Amino acid sequence: MTAYDVLVVGAGPAGLAAAVSAADAGCRVAVLDAGPRPGGQYWRHRSGADGRGHHDWSTFTGLRARLRRVDHRTDAAVWFVESRPDPTGPWFAVHTRAGVVHGRRLVIATGAHDRVVPFPGWDLPGVVTAGGAQALLKGQGVVFARRVVVAGTGPFLLPVATGLAEAGGTVVGVYEANDPLGYVRQVRPVLGAAGKLAEAGRYGWRMLRHRVPYHRRTTVVAAHGTDRLTGVTVAAVGPRGAVVPGSETAVECDGLAVGFGFTPQLELATALGCATRMDRDGSLVLDVGSDQATSVPGVYAAGEVTGVGGAGLALAEGQLAGGAVAVSLGRPLPWSARRQDRLLRTRRRLRRFAAALHAVHPVPPSWPDLCHDDTLLCRCEEVPVGTVRRAVRELAAGDARGAKLLTRAGMGWCQGRICGYATACLTAREATRRPDVADLAGHASRPLAQPITLGELAAGDPTGDVGSS
Repeated sequence: MTAYDVLVVGAGPAGLAAAVSAADAGCRVAVLDAGPRPGGQYWRHRSGADGRGHHDWSTFTGLRARLRRVDHRTDAAVWFVESRPDPTGPWFAVHTRAGVVHGRRLVIATGAHDRVVPFPGWDLPGVVTAGGAQALLKGQGVVFARRVVVAGTGPFLLPVATGLAEAGGTVVGVYEANDPLGYVRQVRPVLGAAGKLAEAGRYGWRMLRHRVPYHRRTTVVAAHGTDRLTGVTVAAVGPRGAVVPGSETAVECDGLAVGFGFTPQLELATALGCATRMDRDGSLVLDVGSDQATSVPGVYAAGEVTGVGGAGLALAEGQLAGGAVAVSLGRPLPWSARRQDRLLRTRRRLRRFAAALHAVHPVPPSWPDLCHDDTLLCRCEEVPVGTVRRAVRELAAGDARGAKLLTRAGMGWCQGRICGYATACLTAREATRRPDVADLAGHASRPLAQPITLGELAAGDPTGDVGSS
C-alpha cells in the first residue's frame, strides 16, 4: 500500500496554501475536496472562468499552477477519518466517496458555512443564505431572484450585494444589523489591515454606482408570503441590539439573502478528538498552537476552522501549516527564516483584525425575541422555537444535547449544520445562561461528516490502496 506524506482536506485558500507549501518542501501531498474544481467557496467559479467578479484571482491562479506537483482529487467528499496505530508515528485513513486514502499527516482546511438565526418566515421559498446566493452566482451564473434584499451582519454582505447587482439583479437594499462606525473604536487592528479598508471602499463605490442603498442598524424581523417570498419587514436596531418598537418598514422583494457570519465545519476534527474552544464571535473553533497543530498528534488545521477571519488569514495559516507539517516529517522549511517571521506577523495582524470584525458585527442578541413559538427552528425536523422553549422550561433540558434528544432539533438531513448554532443559543438563553463549548459541541459533532448511502459503504475498497493509483 502506498501512502502520502500529507493529506489536505479542502481546496480553498487555506488548503491550497498548505498543500503547495508542503509540496515545496518535498512532501508527497494529496488534496481531497468535494468540489469539481479547486478554490473553495472563496474562489468558486465555473469552468473556464476568467476571474471577473472574483477576489484576488491572481493569487488563486498562482496556487492552481503549483498544484501540478500535488495529487488533487476532485469530487472526493470526505465522510470519515480514522487514526490508526503505527510504530512509525501518526497514520490516517481518510474515507472519501472516491476511496480510502492513507497518509502520515493530516491538514484540516474544511472552511465554514453560513450562520443563520431564525425569524418568522425564514423558511419561505426565496429566502437563501448569503453564501448560497453567492455560490449560485459564482458557480452557475444564476441570480436567484429579481428584487433582492441582502441582510444580516458582517462585511460579507457587501460582495454578495455588488455581485448580484453587477449580474443584473435589482438589490433593493443592504440591511446591516450593526454599525460599521464601530471600527473607529478598533483603530489599531484596522490600521494593521489597511487593505481591508481599501477593499470596503471599492465595494462601497460599486454599490453607489448601482444605486444600492445601505442601511446601518437595521435588520429583517419577518419575511412574508404564502408559497413564495413577496416581501420583508425591516426595523431599526438600538444600541444594545434590541429592535426599536414602531420602526418597522415593509419592503417588497422576491429574494432575501441573509447571513450572520459563518460556522466552521469541524466534523472531521471533532471525530478525531481535537480540542475546541469558543471564538470571539461565539462560534466553536479548533484550538491550535503556533504551528497550526491541533491537540491530536499529526493533525493540523488552517483557515476558518481555527477562527473565521477571511482569505488573507487563511492563506497565511495554510502556509504555516504546510511548513510545520514538512518540518515534522524531517524536511526543511521551504522558505527562509525571514519569510517565516513575516508569515507569523501577518497571522497576528489579521487575527487582531478578525477580533475587531467580530466585535463590530456580533449576532444581535435579541433575535430570539423576534421568534414566535410557532417560528420554525429546525426546518429538517420541523421543530418550532416553542418546542425547545418548553423542553427547557418544563422538561429540564438544561443543555443543547438535552434539547436535541427531547425535540429532535438538529437530527434531520443537515444534522444541525443550519439550526445547531441557533438551537444552542436558544437553549442557553432559556436556561438563563450564556452558551458554552459543550452547547456548541453538541451540534458540531457528527459521526459521519458527509451523507453516504449504504450502497456506497458496501462498495467501499476494503484496502483503501488509492495512493498508488
